[in-house]
Amino acid sequence: MRDPVEAQLVAYNARDVEAFLACYTPDCRVEDGAGERLMQGHAEMRERYAGMFATSPNLHCVVVHRTRIGRYVLDEEEITGRVPDFRRAVAIYRLTPDGGRIEHVRFLREK
Repeated sequence: MRDPVEAQLVAYNARDVEAFLACYTPDCRVEDGAGERLMQGHAEMRERYAGMFATSPNLHCVVVHRTRIGRYVLDEEEITGRVPDFRRAVAIYRLTPDGGRIEHVRFLREK
């Protein structure tokens, strides 16, 4: 079975929105650090990420550290080339029970 967290990172760095979305459940919820909804579902995610990929041709994310605890994956990330700019984030991914897709994400970001 493929690792959806690693696969979405590869797709993010390639700015391939369809490969990126394939790693997420169709109703995936994405939140900020306070639990506020940023987007939900493929349609909203496609709009947000396609726009970011288009405006950030030098976008690149490196995982500084990855921790796995059951269905959760925590990535400490360094991001470059993003417009608007931010450089560090922690992404907390919750996988589906079978581990095949990401069903929930919470981002802790430094702006």
